[in-house]
Amino acid sequence: MSYDKTALINRYRWYELVGIYAGIALFLTFVLAPFVEGFLVSLKPLSQLFSSPYRFWPENGSFDAYFTMWESVPGFARYIFNSFFISTIATFVVLLLVVPASYAFARFEFRGRGQLLGAFLAVNMFSGAVLLIPLFRLMRSFGVLNTYFAMIVPGVAFLIPTAIWLLRTYMMRIPRELEEAAYVDGASYFYTFRRVVLPLAMPGIAVVAITTFIGAYAQQFIFALTFNSKTEYMPLPIGLFAYFGRQEVIWNELMAASFVGIAPAMIVIFFLQRYLVSGLTAGAVK
Repeated sequence: MSYDKTALINRYRWYELVGIYAGIALFLTFVLAPFVEGFLVSLKPLSQLFSSPYRFWPENGSFDAYFTMWESVPGFARYIFNSFFISTIATFVVLLLVVPASYAFARFEFRGRGQLLGAFLAVNMFSGAVLLIPLFRLMRSFGVLNTYFAMIVPGVAFLIPTAIWLLRTYMMRIPRELEEAAYVDGASYFYTFRRVVLPLAMPGIAVVAITTFIGAYAQQFIFALTFNSKTEYMPLPIGLFAYFGRQEVIWNELMAASFVGIAPAMIVIFFLQRYLVSGLTAGAVK
């Protein structure tokens, strides 16, 4: 029985392909244009940034800003370490709490389950700025101001609801028959969760870990500005804010510092991207 092997490849006409690639190019232009412009600004001397007419491509561009930025903010390396440390600990704590909670919400029927899930969504509707004063009083009563905990605990609290919703949806796709077979063989709930559910849920856990790490990396500014006054605990956003002087803003060094600062997050995403793709596409095809 013969069949056309190119049927799946050539299923679009030429004008449809043009439209598809044009749409992708337009989308990538809007997404990547700010990053390209920011990188080019980091290569320009400060005198060229506000020249008229504006030049998109830098004249006599160099990577000098990537070296001088360390002198403008001497503790910048410490800020990057703090951000990475806070995000890593926050991600670990979120996973430690969210994985069993998501399994419970996905598998067990108990009173108030729907109300709790709705409350988790309601928490995401509140901005961190709205709760700054209550959180500040709470952190002060616990005596954790000017410590890492002052930024980790609020971050974890705001990241848990989204993580539970994401991982619960993934765990609901795991066939119940696998767990029931383990129960028939005499396995306990904990053993089944550890040896059956967790290995199957690893792609979903990886997705939650990546999104949580990125969220923790991005939301540190307002908490650090409110709950911390010590330089040794300040995260990356505060370090970037230090490039805003009273008289001028060192834009080229600010852009260079931004790209250096997001490098740890990009490295994490690069090495975990295969888990991210597998987790997002799991269950798409039966």
